[in-house]
Amino acid sequence: MKKMQLLIILLLLVTLVGCGNKEITYQTISAATAKEMMDEDKDVIILDVRTKDEYNEKHIEGAILLPVTVVAERVESLIPDKDTTILVYCRSGNRSATASAELVSLGYTDVYDFGGIIDWIYGTVSEE
Repeated sequence: MKKMQLLIILLLLVTLVGCGNKEITYQTISAATAKEMMDEDKDVIILDVRTKDEYNEKHIEGAILLPVTVVAERVESLIPDKDTTILVYCRSGNRSATASAELVSLGYTDVYDFGGIIDWIYGTVSEE
């Protein structure tokens, strides 16, 4: 009887521990949803993970340049609060997915990948 009770307790513990382990991931959203979020919350961070040349050619107004190749080394100095809402984009969506996954692995909890600037119809600015 004691073995049966112990087995039931162990099964309950395994179930409870398994249910409480929710992995944080980033969300993929559309450019339209990203634009709505930008318009509603001026505190969101817009992260452009392309190269400096791409950024200079055109970028979303207010975006911070953080090339995907240096996200791990530089993001914590740029965005110290890991609960900040971060909207990530690149040219076509590949680098933004990589950067979003990296941000989550570094502990950021509110990350949204909205793909590439090629799908952005809301206007851009340039540094040239």
